[in-house]
Amino acid sequence: MTFALGPRATSAGYRLAAFDQIGSTNVEAMAGARDGERGPIWFVTTEQTAGRGRRQRAWIAPRGNLAGSILEVMDVAPATAATLGFAAGLALESALQKLSIEANLRRGSDPLNFSLKWPNDVLAERQKLAGILLEAEAVAGNRLAVVVGIGTNVVAAPEGTPTPATSLAALGVHVGAEELFAALSDAWIEFRGIWDNGRGFAEIRRLWLERAAGLGEPVAIQNGKATVKGTFHTIDETGCLIVRTTDGKHLPIAAGEVYFGSAASLGAA
Repeated sequence: MTFALGPRATSAGYRLAAFDQIGSTNVEAMAGARDGERGPIWFVTTEQTAGRGRRQRAWIAPRGNLAGSILEVMDVAPATAATLGFAAGLALESALQKLSIEANLRRGSDPLNFSLKWPNDVLAERQKLAGILLEAEAVAGNRLAVVVGIGTNVVAAPEGTPTPATSLAALGVHVGAEELFAALSDAWIEFRGIWDNGRGFAEIRRLWLERAAGLGEPVAIQNGKATVKGTFHTIDETGCLIVRTTDGKHLPIAAGEVYFGSAASLGAA
């Protein structure tokens, strides 16, 4: 099976650059933007050898996993572009729900639980299934080239990660990277449309909170050597995580490593 856009993505004028193997789809997409590519175009592979996650961590996609990056050039401020990551999480969660129907029929009364972890992870059964990395650079014409990279564990998951990881195969969802990508590319059209260059973030925020992992639970956020503890209260209109502390304050968190449950109670050790 080869990569192909879904019918909605094709109708919307999206294009596709597929690779048998590549170092990083995000790097390839941004290089294209620097060379004049204006998109919208997906860069995808089933084997990524030099990918990066947040904080420059390696994100390696062994053959059979999905690494995809969408490049769009838009007239938005960087702070607005940053909220597009929430739409990306919703798009992937929607595609996963669609492709998990058969597995859920087998599971009966215990369907798979997909959720969204602030700021950029998709979880399955509280384990990391996918990560999202958004990057942006100014290009000619005072516009912004935005690349959203989405890496999904289809056939294999890394071991020894801070958040335990899983794969679709381990969960009993037997689909290929190509099938997942087609569904994702169509779901992107839906949630990119709702986001609407940031004008629709209120609705994206509402939908994201409905699927948020750890909402209302104890949380610890590490940013450098500092740790903030409290309860995950909400996300605000800019996408910051709002922590309610024990003294009743509401603190906005723009970045950091998030830990729920026992990890939060132990100080995110």
